[in-house]
This record gives sequence, C-alpha cells and structure tokens, in this order.
Amino acid sequence: MLLGILSDTHDNVAAVERAVAAFDERGVDTVVHCGDYIAPPVLPFLEGLTVHGVLGNNDGELDGLEAGFRALGNGSALHGRFAALSLDGADVAVLHGEDRDRVAELAASGDYDLVCYGHHHEAEVRDVDGTTVCNPGAQFPTVPAEHRSVATYDTATGETTLVDVSE
Repeated sequence: MLLGILSDTHDNVAAVERAVAAFDERGVDTVVHCGDYIAPPVLPFLEGLTVHGVLGNNDGELDGLEAGFRALGNGSALHGRFAALSLDGADVAVLHGEDRDRVAELAASGDYDLVCYGHHHEAEVRDVDGTTVCNPGAQFPTVPAEHRSVATYDTATGETTLVDVSE
C-alpha cells in the first residue's frame, strides 16, 4: 500500500486539491492527516480517499469536523489527538506534534514503523532506529515553497517520499 501523508491544510482548498491530485497520480487511496484542517469545508475535497485524521491545535468546529469525516465514508475517521493505526501491516502513529519530545518518544519506542506529525510547517523524513519519522510539510500560504509538500509511505518497503505540491 502507498499511504499518503498530509498535514496543516489550514482551510487552503487549492492546496488540498493539489495534494489530492498528487495522491491520485501515485495511486494513493488511504491518507493520514496530522491535523490543523481548521474548519470542515476542506474535508469534501478529500472525497474518494480513506482518511485517518487527528486534531491539531487550531482545529475548532469539532462537531463539524466529525460530521465531515462521517460524510467521507470509506472507513474515514477522526481519531482525536492521537491515532495508533495498523495499515497493511505497518504500525503507524499519527499526532499533530506540538510537543517534539512526544514525537521523539514515539519514534524511540520501537512500537511503530512510521510516526507522522505536523504543526511545525517544516517537511522532514528521518530514521530513528528503524522507525521512519515524517512531517509531510504544510499547506499554510506563508510556508516557504520547499515545505509545501505531502508525503507517501510504501508499507511494503518503508520508502518515504516528499512530494512538492507548491503552486
């Protein structure tokens, strides 16, 4: 399975459309979103994907976000502030990541193949003793182009790729 990783969409519909196009081009059908949607109107643009999301520090309208995830169908779910998922044999932790120490703890635990986080608006992929740590970047308009990206993770090989989705 090729898993899509997205974060910090901040109501940026055009960026979500670019992200979904990048995922479609690569055959991604399941996505984790590391939070900061801001409001529910961006969710319909993820239609057709299975989306596992967590809440970020700027996510307000909780009832609307929950309803938006239910409307996506396909097993999509809003998991609260943290998700521990098993996707095609890969153990995946998803959080927004305000606390870098928590990200480091999850990576060092050895419990996960992949730890996904956002919040800092800086794309990164690194290895911590066999665990891939990925911040896919952000879609906030003031983020520099080199950090306006999404990521993919191959559950069979562990290969993680950042994908530029800047304009």
